[in-house]
Amino acid sequence: MWNLPNILTVSRIIAIPVVIILMCFDGAAFRWMACAIFTAAGITDFFDGYLARREKLVSAFGRFLDPIADKLLVASVLLMLVAFDRVDWTSYLPALVILLREILVSGLREFLAEIRVGLPVTKLAKYKTTIQMVALGFLIVGDAAPEWIPARLIGEIGIWIAAIVTLVTGYDYLRAGLKHMAADAENTSSGNPAP
Repeated sequence: MWNLPNILTVSRIIAIPVVIILMCFDGAAFRWMACAIFTAAGITDFFDGYLARREKLVSAFGRFLDPIADKLLVASVLLMLVAFDRVDWTSYLPALVILLREILVSGLREFLAEIRVGLPVTKLAKYKTTIQMVALGFLIVGDAAPEWIPARLIGEIGIWIAAIVTLVTGYDYLRAGLKHMAADAENTSSGNPAP
């Protein structure tokens, strides 16, 4: 269970309270430290999956925890940015879309696990996560960035792009989930066990 990919995933969860605490303090140093830890956590998201596949260390624990770690990291940062008014009110909608989509996909995965159906992560969903992470990094730094880098604007545009991709991937997951639900309902009504 405690292989390197799983340790990287757990480290991402451990980074969350550190990032949150740093975000509670305003000041350039705190923002840059929060961004650095957030970025390091985001990088572990790439490496844990890459190493697990390359070294054939894919485990049930890793498959369970990896998407949860991503969702916790993204959701906690989004909530802190809104709570401390570090995003314009126009960014509340994409933040909400991202949070609601994460809840929807988690619920779908939980239901589909009961009928022994997996919901694999798509390439587009991976791109969505990357866009989110980059956008959130810019938003964490915000006004502490050098004047020639409009970090807040870049982050807010990125969060809107991530929200649009989120809607697309959420719809794809929902459509796949509904197809499996219909098949499960048909199997149940005909007396056949779920596949």
